[in-house]
Amino acid sequence: MDEFEKLLEAERVSVERYVMFRMNSNTEADDILQEVYLTAYQKFPQLKNKDSFKVWIISIARNKCNDYFRKEATRYEIPIDEITQKELSDSRYGVSLVTTVSETMDLLGDKDRQILYLYFWKELSQAEIAKLLNIPVGTVKSRLYKAKQKFKNKYPYHAEILKGENNMKKLPEFIPEYKIEISSKAPFSVKWEELMGWFLIPKLGEKISWGMYDIPSRKCSHVYDMKVTGKARVHGIEGVEITAREASYSDKKEVINRTFVAQLTDTHCRYLATLRNDKDVHNYITFLDGDEFMSNWGFGEDNCGNETNLEVKGDIKRVGTTVTSAKKKFLLDVVGRYTVTIGSNSYDTVCMMDIENYNSGVVSEQFLDKRGKTILWRRFNRDDWAIDRYKKKWSEQLPENDRLSVNGTTYVHWYDCITDYIL
Repeated sequence: MDEFEKLLEAERVSVERYVMFRMNSNTEADDILQEVYLTAYQKFPQLKNKDSFKVWIISIARNKCNDYFRKEATRYEIPIDEITQKELSDSRYGVSLVTTVSETMDLLGDKDRQILYLYFWKELSQAEIAKLLNIPVGTVKSRLYKAKQKFKNKYPYHAEILKGENNMKKLPEFIPEYKIEISSKAPFSVKWEELMGWFLIPKLGEKISWGMYDIPSRKCSHVYDMKVTGKARVHGIEGVEITAREASYSDKKEVINRTFVAQLTDTHCRYLATLRNDKDVHNYITFLDGDEFMSNWGFGEDNCGNETNLEVKGDIKRVGTTVTSAKKKFLLDVVGRYTVTIGSNSYDTVCMMDIENYNSGVVSEQFLDKRGKTILWRRFNRDDWAIDRYKKKWSEQLPENDRLSVNGTTYVHWYDCITDYIL
């Protein structure tokens, strides 16, 4: 038995479980698995680190499944790129707008996807769908009902309705007026132990509340209560389990609960796993699950996480609203010292910027005080970010918002986050 066969034999069960989870039938899964094994065999000589075989072959399986769904979508005239919706989802950069609906649609059968697309995206009536598909209206009603139930079961974030008083932290409805002024002093070094994007320090006993504020309305759209609930271990690595409770600011009775696991060391902070619900099954996605985990939660080489000891590295340079950066992965750097005044309080901070770590077209600036706590977090979108979805450039949608020039490209301020630390 050669090296490839030995490695495949050790991970075959994991690969088959992954594909079976994604596919709608055993026949489809068997076909996909054959393609996965063939591609893996052909590309195996290109794999430099054999210790990462599992992550590597799972990523091949994921791509093959996605190729299958795209092919089926084309056959049923369902344009995948149009199946998008403004959804809040979690990742290492906190709650952000992504195509969670599209991901859920990928998990459904082609007939379910077809009926949902025609009804919700094309906004056809049941009678119009019946005529288009040449089936009785009664069949449309039945298929639509079943498809909606399947979608609900597959959708990863399930809400609970709270009865009576809820105990979510009271954050201001509008973000206080603030001013950001550059300081003539040199930036200070800082120990930053917060989880990237979620503002909580992953230590026992820690908790925090924070809010997301639309700009220019300055109104709070969502609030979050987070706490560390206990110790956890993922694939033998020690960490802590964290829960996050999200609610719309205007209606705090409907709450979405999220759970993930993170680890803090002397030098780095990183995510180890996240929990997604599949019907009544808790599906844990970990750092060994390749792109499925890394694209949303992983950071740094081999998911080492973000550095906690921050100082100016020179990878990102900023003069006013003009930013330039080195051409490298994982761009995260201190770019200057600023006085941030929020309401009646002023804070001595350093500005830490990231460039397109979350996804292509997104830049953030995070103002940290000397304790390493976030005073203000601001997100900027590249002018053409998600233009297929929003149909307009951000400079047209938000003409009064602040702008940055990053390596010659315009980015537009979208929303802010503050925590109860500054209240």
